[in-house]
Amino acid sequence: MSELRFEDSPVRDVTPAPRRGFRLGKANAKLMGVCSGIADYFGWDVTLVRIGFVAGTLVGFGSLLLVYLAIGLLAD
Repeated sequence: MSELRFEDSPVRDVTPAPRRGFRLGKANAKLMGVCSGIADYFGWDVTLVRIGFVAGTLVGFGSLLLVYLAIGLLAD
């Protein structure tokens, strides 16, 4: 028969940490930290979020610029 061995190591908690509310990303901010905050919240690359905002602003005739300013002024 084989011997069973159990190590006295702490059990790792595998539950994900609760996601906190949306915050502006001040550490990686270029302008107000909106794109950085969105990237942190969803776990995306901040460069892709910035490219998406620029493309959306150009396609939407500047409407995302107002959304960006509103998020920047209302968040945090």
